[in-house]
Amino acid sequence: MINTSKNLGNLGEETAVKFLQNNGYKILDRNFQNNFGRRLGEIDIIAKDTKENEIVFVEVKTREYEKYKDTDPEENITYVKLKKLAKIASAYLRIKNLENEPFRFDALSVWISEKTGESKIKHIPNL
Repeated sequence: MINTSKNLGNLGEETAVKFLQNNGYKILDRNFQNNFGRRLGEIDIIAKDTKENEIVFVEVKTREYEKYKDTDPEENITYVKLKKLAKIASAYLRIKNLENEPFRFDALSVWISEKTGESKIKHIPNL
């Protein structure tokens, strides 16, 4: 049962991780935060797209299907959010000494049915 938005978010991230792994991605990190200086936020999932040989910074947006079936969760990824993600990604690449690696930003929209527990995923590469 989905009783809080935090539970829903965690379930959405777990669903996203499984989706990525089933599609040839290797998970490198989860919930990465840049804790140097002021906190900018976090990147939900950092993965390696083994087919494209790219590091992928993934923003996951999860909604309850019954309440939001006609909306696209990724619409909540604003320009300001993307700028923050870019700063955090830059810090990650620098910390991990991966600055010369190709990378991109993707979104995964996840709808989860509270009634059935089933999920629907929409993958949006190259935000």
